[in-house]
Amino acid sequence: MLDNNEVDKLHTMLVNMKDELESRSFLEERSQQASVGELSSYDNHPADLGTEEFERGKDLSLKQHSSIMLEKVNKALQAIDEGGYGVCLVCKKDIDPERLEAVPYTLYCKEHTPDQKISNDRPIEEDVLGVPFSTMVNDNRDATFYDAEDSWQDVAQYGTSDTPGDFLQHDLEEYSDTYLDAHDSVGYVEAFENFIGTDIYGNNITVYPSKVHEQYERDLDNYDEDLYLGNDNNI
Repeated sequence: MLDNNEVDKLHTMLVNMKDELESRSFLEERSQQASVGELSSYDNHPADLGTEEFERGKDLSLKQHSSIMLEKVNKALQAIDEGGYGVCLVCKKDIDPERLEAVPYTLYCKEHTPDQKISNDRPIEEDVLGVPFSTMVNDNRDATFYDAEDSWQDVAQYGTSDTPGDFLQHDLEEYSDTYLDAHDSVGYVEAFENFIGTDIYGNNITVYPSKVHEQYERDLDNYDEDLYLGNDNNI
């Protein structure tokens, strides 16, 4: 059973906690656009919007946490006024004084605290959202197919959050090339796959002359190399 000095000490701690919680100020629960004081967020960089969204979510969470804590502190102060402080509401046994000193707003003993359950709930969005470059039907197959990376390249050419300034270190000739891996091949791996063919058994390699083939040959000449197509056949 707590003596009067211990109760007075814990009462002082609770009053100080209450004053601190009531003095905290957070953003009002209004739209993100209003919270940052801008007429429009249309022209903001997506990264800036993401930062503002994170900070706003953090403030709202802290506000909710403070409200919950303030309610617990008020209930503990009420228990002191009513003479029931320090006794577990469930088992009616005295709460360990060391526990009260660590958590002065608690009204439960360690065994009966209602906050023992750890939630494993996940956002419902995770049922349908995958990681970036999620696996597609043609990924990890022993052939060259249109895969997840190819689909990203097709979408990225219409614009991303990157700007031309992010590609100053690259030698680019077209604005449309200002996205990651813009020069990577789509649907194939080696450049010569554009102008060669085989029969259905993978034999009888044939070269089909084209501008791509001519450019490839010029590039090989510059490096003084031959075009190797496998099966000990050099063209």
